[in-house]
Amino acid sequence: MATETLQYRFDGPEDAPVLVIGPSLGTTWHMWDRQIPELAQHWRVFRYDLPGHGGAPARPASSVAELADRLIATLDGLGVQRFGYLGCSIAGAVGTDLALRHPHRVASLALVASSPRFGTADEFRQRGVIVRTNGLEPMARTAPERWFTPGFAASQPAIVEWAVQMVRTTDPGCYIAACEALAAFDIRDHLGRIGVPTLVLVGAEDQVTGPAEARTLVAGIPDARLALVPAASHLAPVEQPAAVSDLLLTHFSTAWQDAPTTALVPPLAPGPATPATPFVPVAPVAEIAPAPDAPEAAGPQPDSRHERGTKMRREVLGDAHVDAVTAATDAFTEDFQELVTRYEWGEAWSRDGLDRRTRSCVTLTALVASGHLEGLAAHTRAALRNGLTPAEIKEVLLQTAVYCGIPAAGAAFAIAQSVIQEETTPPA
Repeated sequence: MATETLQYRFDGPEDAPVLVIGPSLGTTWHMWDRQIPELAQHWRVFRYDLPGHGGAPARPASSVAELADRLIATLDGLGVQRFGYLGCSIAGAVGTDLALRHPHRVASLALVASSPRFGTADEFRQRGVIVRTNGLEPMARTAPERWFTPGFAASQPAIVEWAVQMVRTTDPGCYIAACEALAAFDIRDHLGRIGVPTLVLVGAEDQVTGPAEARTLVAGIPDARLALVPAASHLAPVEQPAAVSDLLLTHFSTAWQDAPTTALVPPLAPGPATPATPFVPVAPVAEIAPAPDAPEAAGPQPDSRHERGTKMRREVLGDAHVDAVTAATDAFTEDFQELVTRYEWGEAWSRDGLDRRTRSCVTLTALVASGHLEGLAAHTRAALRNGLTPAEIKEVLLQTAVYCGIPAAGAAFAIAQSVIQEETTPPA
């Protein structure tokens, strides 16, 4: 089956170098509207939408790498071989994936409100549970406080409403898949392999992926600069458009790397890939800081049943649960926990024969049937994060009432009801 492609549009002169621009989760390519008039004077600007966003086909992507593959397939179909790349939040993650797996394609990189790891896996998987149960309204309602400073939100109600509508019109399945992709994304050990000139731009008041995450990127990427935008939160391009435009123009006009002589794919056009017209930057509100000394990069670690099991255990049960088990492990129980990690999670749960939803159904049933209800709360949470809805969990427990007995199922309902209420209640 051919790789899916992405919804896109072009702006700017056809003979200029291509600049690819990607949006944040829950937004569309219109989040960059205020930057396009200036950027399109110098580059052929290619903007794309995430799956299910902005009317794009609702074909969920399960990982950041899959989003990057779809983007590459789209660019290949258009004959675009080498390009600059600018991405916000999840699109920034796509940019780092491209720089790691397709370094010969990327001429220059700008990461806005991005991170080598976005929060915790538990946070994003619970967000997926909330959307699966309640739809996107809870995310839409809280978007303004995540995306904008309080002063901007109060003074610009029309822009806030526009932002809320972007979330409301997103396909829930694609939003959930993007949350799962961010939950699994972690390139902290690979930053040193990014060999592309990089600008890391962040709003000084961003509470989602803020200055601390930006500094982690700058410390790890050898040729990276930091730009801190005052009076801006997560969607700095919307909140401080002029400052962000100036910083991007400065970066892409001075840090556009010629194609390496060993590149597997030729540049889009002959000659050096520089902006089509000269550019004299205006002094921006925020300044680009010098790059720090690059640390040595830690290489990827070899896989094993233990590592595979640990990863699966965290993905299914959540970091908080696994961290609590790990903290309680001592010399007496460590061999048992190693057995659980290797064989329960590294073997049984990691097999390809059943998907995680089905394994959760089997596990819930087995816990009720065996009377081991002490594990039911954790596996009810796991079932929600594996994609089961509260209605489907109810059906599983009703089935256990017939085959395992009313008392056992009644106790299971009480436990599951409490967990479901806790996990699916939207934030206030």
